[in-house]
Amino acid sequence: MDPMIRKLRFRLLAWLHRSRSGPILFVKKFSYKDVKRATDGFHRIVYSNSHGAAYKANFEGGEVALVKEARAFDEGKESFYREVQFLGRLHHRHLLALRGFSTGQKRLLVFDNIENGSLKEHFNDPLRTPLNWKARLQIAVGVAAALEYLLLFSNPPVYHVSISSSNIMLDENFTAKLSDVGLLSSIGTYVPHSSSSEECMDQECGNIVYQLGVLILELITGQSSEQGGTDLIQWVQGSRLSSSIHMMIDPDLGNNYDARELKKLLVVARLCIKSKSNPKFPVSQVFRFLQKKVHIPRD
Repeated sequence: MDPMIRKLRFRLLAWLHRSRSGPILFVKKFSYKDVKRATDGFHRIVYSNSHGAAYKANFEGGEVALVKEARAFDEGKESFYREVQFLGRLHHRHLLALRGFSTGQKRLLVFDNIENGSLKEHFNDPLRTPLNWKARLQIAVGVAAALEYLLLFSNPPVYHVSISSSNIMLDENFTAKLSDVGLLSSIGTYVPHSSSSEECMDQECGNIVYQLGVLILELITGQSSEQGGTDLIQWVQGSRLSSSIHMMIDPDLGNNYDARELKKLLVVARLCIKSKSNPKFPVSQVFRFLQKKVHIPRD
């Protein structure tokens, strides 16, 4: 595609997304007491990282939600409300929607329901029905679609995205929902970012693409990468990858997967992993690789 045409296309799509997002209409303020009760005194931990813990909340009336701490905003009231306003404007099928917020001893964000819990729970809980191959492919494509929206079409672009099996939630239809996004970086400061109308190819975006690659490996193997995913990364970068696939694929899949799709998915994962040190492929291109709309280059 001609570079000028591509740039115009991005600007048009960004304008459409901005016009659809519009001003936030309503963000509910939850009672801190109600949130504390719904999370059993903040003991129902779904995941925890350097940005804070996330909890499962069961409100009176049967409502289920994900409640996240916003530790980066403990000292900044205005920045917290700015984050609430921003998250309230994000609308995408593969993003967990903000329902409201709460303030007290903690500053909290309340997100939509999470009927089927996290992706990690499905990998670790033997009582849950294993995810089939089609569902895993849809999760990979869905997460990539959310990243394209956040990095290209959000205004302003999203500066913080964390991707792991712990913070990817699954709704009643097993649709993947990213839950850990925001305006702040991992060090709690605003990070310069390219315009939302242009492809993002800096180190920050390279790290996001890298995280997507690790997630793809988790989907293939059913193994956790919570400790950095060193073994998985060494495996996918190894010279004997083709001969060892059968030993690494999640046993829960059995033989119920498409071998050609698996090989292509592994190629995409390798390309993503390499993006950490040398970003070559923007999220939009990785998304199209996964959709099978463009040819996947050999790495």
